[in-house]
Amino acid sequence: MDSALLILRLVVGLYIAAHGAQKLFGWFGGHGFGGTRGFLGGMLGFRPAGLWTLSVGLAEFAGGLLTALGLLGPIGPILMASSMLTATLVVHWSKGPWNTDGGYEQTLTNFGVAVAIALAGSGAYAVDTLLNLNVPLAVSELVAVVAVLGVLASMLTRRAPAAQSQPSAA
Repeated sequence: MDSALLILRLVVGLYIAAHGAQKLFGWFGGHGFGGTRGFLGGMLGFRPAGLWTLSVGLAEFAGGLLTALGLLGPIGPILMASSMLTATLVVHWSKGPWNTDGGYEQTLTNFGVAVAIALAGSGAYAVDTLLNLNVPLAVSELVAVVAVLGVLASMLTRRAPAAQSQPSAA
């Protein structure tokens, strides 16, 4: 069980951390903070776009790193889950379940893995175990509540993107 948790934490945590690094720093072929802010603010209508860019980038980057390391208990997986749930509901849901159509297949899978790790714990092969750290349940619950509120806020603060003018047919 501990080996399985280590594999899940490393693979999913590092991929999601890299995904956040694309958004924040432009690493791994990403568009960086400015490009991500433009996408979130323009195409997706998030307001204020800079705040949401920072929030999603940090949730993915820091959450993924914390998860991969097994550091600070369920906080990393909760951060990852909040970002993946937002992406699932806001960006991919309307496109259906399959990734080939731009759907939520990958984001929902990542969400499920993050929730499972948060519930199961990091296992024996984790920094928390090495350092004998234990995040109090109240702290984890608070982070989870804030994450859920963040998902709801992201959905409520979006505005319809400005319609692009189309040339009229003559």
